[in-house]
Amino acid sequence: MEKSDARSVELKDPRALRALAHPTRLRLLTLLRTVGSLTASQAAERTGESAGSCSFHFRQLSTWGLVEEAGGGRGRERPWRATAQFTSVSRVADTRESAEASRLFTKVVAAQYFELLSDWIDAEDREPPKWQEASQFSDVMMFLSAEELAGVTRAISDLLRDAAVQFGPRAHPPEGARMVQFVTLAHPVFGFDPMDVPR
Repeated sequence: MEKSDARSVELKDPRALRALAHPTRLRLLTLLRTVGSLTASQAAERTGESAGSCSFHFRQLSTWGLVEEAGGGRGRERPWRATAQFTSVSRVADTRESAEASRLFTKVVAAQYFELLSDWIDAEDREPPKWQEASQFSDVMMFLSAEELAGVTRAISDLLRDAAVQFGPRAHPPEGARMVQFVTLAHPVFGFDPMDVPR
């Protein structure tokens, strides 16, 4: 585990990726990054897990430097906090073990993303119009070089990271504020050839 900057932690060890590739741990880490420090008991109330389970998963996350004790309290009443706002994972694996761990981690994270999206789709028509209008579900496809793709994704990531630092975690979010998920997906699509485009 390495701190790539003050806001981000980079996971390189395949064991760390496998440890984080767990739905409960991902949910707990997200909670700490968005609401701030929590005890195992407080995390249990928010996730539906037992306090013992949350305490165990906090310790596992701590092993890889993703969370740390925030000071004060004892046992399940000691608060934990995230060590960084973001996690980065190299997209280029240098060993087969790293590639398999990265693939597992990415699939677990993607499943979590789309579970939350599915929950919103199921409930959207019962939500206030202002939230329906503010939410977004769209895609754009274009032919890009690898360098152009890297530039676009970097710009989007920088924008979202700046927003995440500006808006959370906050002790007193504005009235009516809700947790919002942004997901960035950008990848080559198989079966398309630039030569097929009419000129």
